[in-house]
Amino acid sequence: MARVVVDVMPKPEILDPQGKAVLGALPRLGFDGVTEVRQGKRFELEIDGDLTEDRLAEVNAMAETLLSNPVIEDYAVRVVS
Repeated sequence: MARVVVDVMPKPEILDPQGKAVLGALPRLGFDGVTEVRQGKRFELEIDGDLTEDRLAEVNAMAETLLSNPVIEDYAVRVVS
């Protein structure tokens, strides 16, 4: 069994109101020095059997069609074991 992580983030040109809200709250809570916050999503998938190139291609297809909106989000797939 393998574990694969899909990180989904808004594209740089897309406004991120949640990230801006966190950025505004940090100094009020005493945390200084942060200049930008972007909020995204993380998906952890456990895959049965061996993680072949075909299975990894399926995970990429999942990320592109269900886990992210490719119009406004970028995603990265990585194997963590």
